[in-house]
Amino acid sequence: MGVDYYNILKVNRNATVDDLKKAYRRLAMIWHPDKNPTHQRTEAEAKFKNISEAYDVLSDPQKRQIYDLYGEEALKSGQVPPPPPASRVGHPGSYANNYYHQKHPNPSFRFNPRNAEDIYAEMFSGSEGGASGSGGGRSRAYNDGFFRGSETEFGNSSGGSGGAQRKAAAVENVLPCSLEDLYKGAKKKMKISRTIVDASRTRNVEEILTIDIKPGWKKGTKITFPEKGNQELGVIAADLIFVIDEKPHAVYTRDGNDLIMNQEVSLVESLTGKIFEITTLDGRIVPIAVTEIIKPGHELVVRNEGMPISKDPRKKGNLKIKFDVKYPTRLTAEQKSELRRVLGGSM
Repeated sequence: MGVDYYNILKVNRNATVDDLKKAYRRLAMIWHPDKNPTHQRTEAEAKFKNISEAYDVLSDPQKRQIYDLYGEEALKSGQVPPPPPASRVGHPGSYANNYYHQKHPNPSFRFNPRNAEDIYAEMFSGSEGGASGSGGGRSRAYNDGFFRGSETEFGNSSGGSGGAQRKAAAVENVLPCSLEDLYKGAKKKMKISRTIVDASRTRNVEEILTIDIKPGWKKGTKITFPEKGNQELGVIAADLIFVIDEKPHAVYTRDGNDLIMNQEVSLVESLTGKIFEITTLDGRIVPIAVTEIIKPGHELVVRNEGMPISKDPRKKGNLKIKFDVKYPTRLTAEQKSELRRVLGGSM
């Protein structure tokens, strides 16, 4: 038969349309290229395309009938053989058998696969879940285009006529990252140990997972490793989720895509100006010239020296330097007199 669409969606051959929708939604959440950064994009794109094609075929009565009777090659080539005897149309009560007695395959059928993104948009739009990035509907929120959270109302089926297994609840772990990691990107290797129970024995499995931290990721971003948690007998293994946390930095504070730093200047520097140097999170030395009079609370904005924007790391937020003027604790009579002379009594 070639490609096994039922196996791709992890449903049995009697799966109903509702069963197919549940299976598609769960797998699409895992493998959509833009929603799961833990996988190489080429791998995710290939799996997402296969999942979409399987749903397209099995949810369409005519495509499914031809596939069940003659297989993938006949479906895609359009070379539909003459109608077989009833004994070849699946077992009694099967989807193919029931449909066969209603309508024979159209000999002029041409296979026109639907676009994978169109199927995804249709399944997760409006009342079907609102998974467009705003966190609406029944699915959980997104962060910078990546799916946050491994469970939805669709994805944790407890059985039903499609034979889908119950899935264990996702397991979350905090992943502390320095601001430098989130600025430049980094690879972190995490050693995990999990328990797998099957019909014959219980075994412990150790594995090294590589987490590819992308420049610009924020606190709360979630990275999902599908089915890498513990697995019990008869239950699909839990998803393992790492949640990005931000370590405090000695110089910078993050505000969205902007960076904030405090800079102290003396009273003389606040009046006469100063050139000072800052060290960026990627190690560059940037000179900053302040020529205007600095008042307490003054803020200087340096464009494009903030955090990378995760959707387009070539763009950055801003660096905001907040100044604090350090006043002298006391002045001599001579200093006061000189200041009055220089400033014309304005002090």
